[in-house]
Amino acid sequence: MCGRIAIYSPPARMASFLDAALAPEVDPEGHPSWNIGPTRRIAGVSAQEGKRLLDRYRWGLIPSWAKGISFGVKTFNARAETVAEKPSFRSAYKHRRLLVPIDGFYEWDRSVTPKPQPHFFARQDGNPLVLAGLYETWSDPANPDAPPLATATVITTSAGDDMDGIHDRMPVVLEQESFDLWLSDDESELDGVAGLLHAAKKGTLVHHAVDRAVGNVRNDGPELLDSPIPETLF
Repeated sequence: MCGRIAIYSPPARMASFLDAALAPEVDPEGHPSWNIGPTRRIAGVSAQEGKRLLDRYRWGLIPSWAKGISFGVKTFNARAETVAEKPSFRSAYKHRRLLVPIDGFYEWDRSVTPKPQPHFFARQDGNPLVLAGLYETWSDPANPDAPPLATATVITTSAGDDMDGIHDRMPVVLEQESFDLWLSDDESELDGVAGLLHAAKKGTLVHHAVDRAVGNVRNDGPELLDSPIPETLF
């Protein structure tokens, strides 16, 4: 799964990296966070009239037919193996794919006792990670006057070598040469799109152990990425 991420690069940098314009409501400097969980806002780049646009999305996809916002609590990830068929995701998979730029994500090594050890994963080359995502726009049937809500999910797949056995799943990481294909709305290219849903090649990611304080989303700041002090020193 992918349920905790860091986005501390400004939206302007992410947009430049992805050759995208910023939506009017997006602050170019943004609000950096080192500890983002589901239902928070994340950045996403979609194709709009042939151009890329970076906007903000609530993390946890809510399909148009959902009755309430709570639907998105459990849909922050979509499994690559079932995303094309599952009712919650299949329409977005065909027509509303998204590039999700982040600085890194966390996973917990549960082989460490007595408490699992979190690790921070980022690109080895220092560039932003661009994850395969989907988006939907949801309107609250109980409040027709409320503005539509843009929501998103991140697709996961079986873990590759770079996960080092820390977790059996990982987010789908897209490379620059696949961005246009991922954003294409041409259904004839769906076979090619499906071919992107695999683990990142070995050497794409690096990781290190970080402070266990990241386990609480109320904790936020660059100090979360510091390597923990070995307990043997106490």
